[in-house]
Amino acid sequence: MNRLENKVALVTGGARGLGASTVRLMATEGAKVVFGDVLDAEGEALARELGSDVAFVHMDVTEQADWDAAIERAQTFGPLNVLVNNAAVVHMAALSETTDEDYLRVFKINQFGTFIGIRSVIGPMKAAGAGSIINVSSIDGLHSSAGLSAYSSTKWAVRGLTKNAAIELGQYGIRVNSVHPGGMYTAMGGSEHISEENLNKSTYAKFPIPRVGQPEEVAQVILFLATDEASYSTGSEFVADGGWFTGMRNPNMPCS
Repeated sequence: MNRLENKVALVTGGARGLGASTVRLMATEGAKVVFGDVLDAEGEALARELGSDVAFVHMDVTEQADWDAAIERAQTFGPLNVLVNNAAVVHMAALSETTDEDYLRVFKINQFGTFIGIRSVIGPMKAAGAGSIINVSSIDGLHSSAGLSAYSSTKWAVRGLTKNAAIELGQYGIRVNSVHPGGMYTAMGGSEHISEENLNKSTYAKFPIPRVGQPEEVAQVILFLATDEASYSTGSEFVADGGWFTGMRNPNMPCS
C-alpha cells in the first residue's frame, strides 16, 4: 500500500522481536529504513533479507556517537521523518534484590537511550519540516507488576518524556507518541523458554483476548503512528495488550 512512501525511518533494537517486525513492515510499506542494534549477526542478516532500501548499523543507544552515525546513515536515504525508540531490556527481581548495577543498566538503555534519541533527531526533523517519534513503552508503563521495579519505572518515564517532547516539538510539526504493548511472543516475552500454547494456557487464558500477542500486531500500531494518517495525534498512549489493562475474565461471573 506504500503508506510510508518517501519517508525515511530509524528504528532502534531492530534486529529481532518487535523491532524486526517494525523494520519489515515499514520496508513493505515503502519506507527506507535504517535500524540499529548490538546484535550484529541478526541485524546484518535482516538487512540482507530486506534489500537495498534497508540498512543495519551497530548501535548502542546509550552512546551519542552511535546515534550520530545512525542518523548520518539514515540521511543518505533522504530527510529523516520517523524515529522508533524500541531498544529495551528487562530485569526481573524483587526490589530488595535489585542492585545499583541492575537498575542503572535498565535505566541507561530504556530511559536514557530514549532521551538521547529524541534529542538527537530534533535538528534533522526540524530541517525535514515534520516528523513522527514513536517511543515504545509497555503496559508496565501504565501499571506495574511485582519484580519489575527497574523496568516499570523506566517505562513510566518514557511515557512522561513522550508528553514533554510532544508539547515542545509540536510547533515544529514533530509528533511524539508512546506505544504500550502487553505480552508478546518474543525472546523478551518468553519464546525461548516456553511454547506459545503453554504460555497461553498458563498466563493469558483469562485475558479478554485469551492469547499472547504477536510482534507484528504491535508493529501495525507503530506503522499507523509513522504515517500521515496519525497527523493529529501527539502526546498520547496507544495500547496493544489484548485487553490486559482492561481487566480479566472471572470464571465465577456470568459470560466468562
